[in-house]
Amino acid sequence: MSVSGSVSSPQLSPKKLRVVMAQLDFLVGDIPGNTDLVIKAAQRAATEHQADVVVFPELCLTGYPPEDLLLRPSLEVRVFEALERLQNENLAPAIVIGAPLREGALLYNAAVVIDGRAMTGRYFKRFPPNYQVFDEKRYFAEGRDVVTLDIRGVPVGITVCEDIWKDGPVEEAAAAGAKLILNLNASPYDIDKQTRRKALLERKSRENQVSIVYVNLVGGQDELVFDGGSMVFDHSGELACEAPQFSNGLFPVDFLCEHHCQPVSQPLPAEPSLEANVYSALVTGVRDYVNKNGFRSVVLGLSGGIDSAVTLAVAVDALGKDRVRAVMMPFRYTSSMSLEDAEAEAVALGVQYDVFSIEPMYDAFMFSLAGPFEGTSPDTTEENLQARLRGVLLMSLSNKFGSLVLTTGNKSEMAVGYSTLYGDMAGGFDVLKDVPKTLVFRLATYRNTVSPVIPERVITRPPSAELAPDQKDEDSLPGYDVLDQILNLYVERDFSADAIVAEGFERADVDRVIRLVDINEYKRRQAPIGVRITERGFGKDRRYPITNGWKSGK
Repeated sequence: MSVSGSVSSPQLSPKKLRVVMAQLDFLVGDIPGNTDLVIKAAQRAATEHQADVVVFPELCLTGYPPEDLLLRPSLEVRVFEALERLQNENLAPAIVIGAPLREGALLYNAAVVIDGRAMTGRYFKRFPPNYQVFDEKRYFAEGRDVVTLDIRGVPVGITVCEDIWKDGPVEEAAAAGAKLILNLNASPYDIDKQTRRKALLERKSRENQVSIVYVNLVGGQDELVFDGGSMVFDHSGELACEAPQFSNGLFPVDFLCEHHCQPVSQPLPAEPSLEANVYSALVTGVRDYVNKNGFRSVVLGLSGGIDSAVTLAVAVDALGKDRVRAVMMPFRYTSSMSLEDAEAEAVALGVQYDVFSIEPMYDAFMFSLAGPFEGTSPDTTEENLQARLRGVLLMSLSNKFGSLVLTTGNKSEMAVGYSTLYGDMAGGFDVLKDVPKTLVFRLATYRNTVSPVIPERVITRPPSAELAPDQKDEDSLPGYDVLDQILNLYVERDFSADAIVAEGFERADVDRVIRLVDINEYKRRQAPIGVRITERGFGKDRRYPITNGWKSGK
């Protein structure tokens, strides 16, 4: 079924249309605040850019993803009030916004067009996704209609996010006469996502001979980070305009519409390196998690190792040095090198820095445990006690000063359980949770190109938890070059043990790593959330039962 407004007759001269892409950061659940943001952005787009139409991201009125807030009985009332308010504002440009709309008993993920005081069109998303981090079929019904509307004399088709990845919506809108497709998105970041988006939009615009405006959300929401990167492809598949990733802003694009709607090309932003791109994602995720949840500051344990060094740099770049506190908590196994490097990092970044030895606390615990431990040999129990004492110190500082504890575990460690429950896992947000160890090294090197804040020997020396004399990570794990490749195949690409061995890895290493991943699901369930940068993070992406008898050989 097709729903169409009046389509303009052919013009003697090209019709001009100025579209503003509103690449903005919305707060999930704050419908009045998000409505304020839409109004202010539309007013700015009118006065600063003389916009004809302003396009906002998917579900911008509720923020994305609203999850079970969509089940709240008052949602419909709040959205209705927001839409009424937007119409009463009588905004100069037409606006295209995302909102949940109910029709009868069904709820839809909708795009709404408001022009002046009237709602002139609405479109229901046809392909609500239900994979990876998406659960839209839990909430939304599937739309059925194609929508083309006359906006300022130009026939425009509307689609929402996943619709553009599927066959049908763009093709049918173009066939119905649309010369321009407006696509509203809340597309979360991962390392290769922008490349995949561009390939898709190039193909869709070229095959359907229609220009596409792709507007994406920006900002952090729990573990998800939205990178923006809004863009316009012309009808021949050429990229005409691209907004920078991880930047809030209003980005105007002029179109000359005759046989086609041809965007006026603009200079494109420089392509960031993978390391710069990931680092921006981490900074965005930390900044929004801390600020949106109302924390005044953060505190973290600074060990002199590479994970805590990168975490500290990200925190300072996200929040500023005055909102970050670093704490070194040495023990008898802490090397002088670690003490020196931790202090150097704190001084270079200008943060508050404290040193609290855990030795007296450890001795007090061991004195109390002398009876039950009598006749036993030291093992990981004593190592874990060190980590747990550090966790208690950090959580005490958190409680007293209202600071969020940032943990410093990376994806490689989270995968194989190389961490201490209620110890170094104690905290509220894990910056590197989805960052493999080998990438952590690359991020450290990248950050030093911005300004030198991480001592070179932190990057070059063998990693160690320093919980035992002369301890090194590779005493307990395969080398990180090997470990991260096996983890990528098993965790992110779902290879079996046999398939990984067929890729050239030693059977003993593969079996050992897979066993560690499988038996440590219970730890990961109790770990804090962290920024997602891959297609398969430990969080919404990967939902394995703790108790199970699955064997991963085949």
